[in-house]
Amino acid sequence: MRRWRTVTSAAVDFLVEIEVRLPVDLDESRRAALLQDEFERGAALAGAGALRAIWRVPGRLANKAIWTAADATELDAALASLPLWRYMDVAVTPLAQHPLSESCAGLAPAGGGCRLAGA
Repeated sequence: MRRWRTVTSAAVDFLVEIEVRLPVDLDESRRAALLQDEFERGAALAGAGALRAIWRVPGRLANKAIWTAADATELDAALASLPLWRYMDVAVTPLAQHPLSESCAGLAPAGGGCRLAGA
């Protein structure tokens, strides 16, 4: 598995929208194992600064997140490293700085990363 590098200030932010579509006939123990592995890999990517913020979409196995990577190729490698990758529909939008960004109480600058409970 590719090792994720720590994100630098020259990184690009991306809005990543993920919908997971697990097979209906997937064994429950396999489903639980995949979801646990996904959580652990996501936590590792958050710790490396690649996954900066994430929100779940209520009622669906879906999320919207801010990811940071050097470029689209690096982002693709990070997303493909997720255990649920083969079951995902993914939409990616590169983001640019907005003139109001400095006035908003939003996310920390690129490289700030997620802060996991207990981390």
